[in-house]
Amino acid sequence: MSATLSPTKAAAALRTAARVSAESLLVLLMAGVALWVLGRMWSVVWPLVVGLILTTLTWPPARFLRRHGWPPALAAAVVTVSFILAVVGIVALISVPVASQSGELSDGVVEGIQRLREWAAGPPLNIGDDEISGALDTAMARLQDSIGSMVTAIATGVGTVFNGVVTAFLALFLMFFFLKDGPRFVPWLTRQLPGRLAVDVPVVAERSWDTLGAFVRSQAFVGLIDAVLIGVGLWILDVPLVLPLAVLTFVTAFVPIVGALFAGLVAVLIALVSNGVTDALIVLAIIVVVQQLEGNVFQPMIQSRGLGLHAAVVLLAVTLGGSLAGIVGSLLAVPVAALIAVFWNYLREQLGDETPEQDPDEADAPVPVTT
Repeated sequence: MSATLSPTKAAAALRTAARVSAESLLVLLMAGVALWVLGRMWSVVWPLVVGLILTTLTWPPARFLRRHGWPPALAAAVVTVSFILAVVGIVALISVPVASQSGELSDGVVEGIQRLREWAAGPPLNIGDDEISGALDTAMARLQDSIGSMVTAIATGVGTVFNGVVTAFLALFLMFFFLKDGPRFVPWLTRQLPGRLAVDVPVVAERSWDTLGAFVRSQAFVGLIDAVLIGVGLWILDVPLVLPLAVLTFVTAFVPIVGALFAGLVAVLIALVSNGVTDALIVLAIIVVVQQLEGNVFQPMIQSRGLGLHAAVVLLAVTLGGSLAGIVGSLLAVPVAALIAVFWNYLREQLGDETPEQDPDEADAPVPVTT
């Protein structure tokens, strides 16, 4: 005989479901409002985020100088200038060898185009010069028809580059002030907040800072692995500009998706114009394999260990961030997920039950260590 449905319990369950639904909708609404406000303030938030990321990279030498008696302002200035010089050195390391071999590369490009035309003229394509000229004329006609949209795209690109330069300068200034006055922030924040917030917010801020540093270090380590593996492959194939290409791979590793595509495209192009189609295909295969290992093995494992996130969470965070906000979303997805985990873990600590008294028989039992 089937059990009779209790009207009282059913009504209580419906009321509970309604209350939970209303509370969830309210939380989602507030999250949407917060994201909207964040978007309106993005011109200020983005340099702040970049400045914090740069500070996590440069804080160890600044801390070393401060511990050895250097004044905070002098230590911050020296580290900031050294960082700028290092960036300029990396750019020179990439651009100078490329410029010195630009003649050989341009000749290789012309030769590669000629080889491509000869290959297209033979079987099975059998594309003659007249057909190629006709295709070029058609392409030029379409190019002329879309000249207005091209001008708009160029103007947008120039504006993007200008905004990037402004963001970089603001981030460098913020990095200097973070290096100089960063240790004063938490005590100052403690004095400004009332009641329980004066305890909770500084603790979460310190844990978030440690988590952000772990993210930057793990990303740098992943970029180093990519640079070494791809650089060794290019060196074995005797592709020119091995060191600049390896440095470019390391630097662009901090920009998800687009950075890897750009560095890989440059490496394949140089291999094509210098070594031929076969070596270019081998380089392409090496880059694809390394990028697959990075995205599916190295990055999830290293970041999950350093940030306390499961590898699947890292993969899902990058996918969700890219779908919501493109390149910037992919760049910030993992640290944002890690910061949310920091807040959630602290909230669980505060809302959890009191630790039960330990049984005397278990006093000598080993305590499990969690990461």
